[in-house]
Amino acid sequence: MMYYRRKIVLAILEAFGGELEKLQLQKLLMLFTTYQQEKSFHFVPYKFGCFSFQANADLSTMKKYEQVAESEKTWKKLDQTAYWGNLKPEDRMAVTKLKTKFEGKTSGELIRYTYVNFPYYAINSTVAERHLNTEEKAIVKAKKPKSSKKALFTIGYEGLSLEEYINKLLDADVKVLCDVRKNSFSMKYGFNKSQLQMACDGVGIRFIHIPEVGIVADKRKELNTQKDYDVLFEDYKKTVLPQTISQQEEILELIRTHERVAITCFEANICQCHRKHLAEAICELPAFDYELIHL
Repeated sequence: MMYYRRKIVLAILEAFGGELEKLQLQKLLMLFTTYQQEKSFHFVPYKFGCFSFQANADLSTMKKYEQVAESEKTWKKLDQTAYWGNLKPEDRMAVTKLKTKFEGKTSGELIRYTYVNFPYYAINSTVAERHLNTEEKAIVKAKKPKSSKKALFTIGYEGLSLEEYINKLLDADVKVLCDVRKNSFSMKYGFNKSQLQMACDGVGIRFIHIPEVGIVADKRKELNTQKDYDVLFEDYKKTVLPQTISQQEEILELIRTHERVAITCFEANICQCHRKHLAEAICELPAFDYELIHL
């Protein structure tokens, strides 16, 4: 059973002659999602503009199954199935609109179009100078979140795509992300240590893993009620926190040096995650004089 979003990728390749430059495909996918109410893919502002880690991972998987072929610069559709007809009516219409408006556009033209019309995606671009005039570059610069206030943030990735998560960090102008899981592994795409580090590096956020302040997996079993979590966190406050003062001070030093630092774990609900208690312990350190914000 193929993921529906992969059918969209193949349908777009099909509509544009079966082969597209990698940059073209990323831009066209992003433009396709502007026609969707529920987005099939999310994007981050990367070094060449809008980029979907999920789409890239899907293409790599499709390559293994010989549905697409990859060259240095292009993706080519090998699968002989006509996927346009397998899409929802509204998505078929979106592919048709995309083809009508952008067929024959070069990578450079698509870069310029997306940068001008969606300037947020150009904030980390290394090629904006080539494609934008002075006024357009100023608009892009204004889209880059900026804050002069030092702060400690907490964020969970539950329920978020990697791209939505990274955009939340960028929107808060986070400079350093501290992964405070004991084991930096996840079944959810994008949140293994190596994947998350690569994503952060690509948008200019420093990534650090501090496993000492995490909770061992064995203690996280049988958490069915808030009371179960509360018992776990009481133990955490009595055992782990007193033994990890140096790691807490390390995070405090990161705030001093880099101004805006986030600690991250899985749970969306802050009351069911140890990061709340870790953050509060850091706030109790004598030199802490900053805001605490739960994203």
